[in-house]
Amino acid sequence: MTTVRVKRVYEAPSAADGFRVLIDRLWPRGLTREKAHIDLWLKAASPSHELRRRFHHDPAQWDDFRASYFAELEAEPAAVAELMEVVGHHRTVTLLFGAKDEQFNNARALVEFVDARRKRKG
Repeated sequence: MTTVRVKRVYEAPSAADGFRVLIDRLWPRGLTREKAHIDLWLKAASPSHELRRRFHHDPAQWDDFRASYFAELEAEPAAVAELMEVVGHHRTVTLLFGAKDEQFNNARALVEFVDARRKRKG
């Protein structure tokens, strides 16, 4: 089974990362494509600008953010299908995010979403 990990895009890439997927809508500031070592930039699997601004990495808004983000993902079946295909074809997938908050961010929520999808397909 594929291991899905999360990592800040600003951290140095490693061989243990496997297939690296950037899941932010905006390109990370100050990072070149060569330095980022990104295999796929899946913008459509990132939260909308409106949702991101509303959440603003406030832990008190985490449950609302997750519910809204999951609803947005359900409305993007092509992006979800692409992500699930990547997860199905690689031993390790690392979801890359730019946020400073390593606990409350879209990558952590997306891992939950992916895990739930995999359990449903079971």
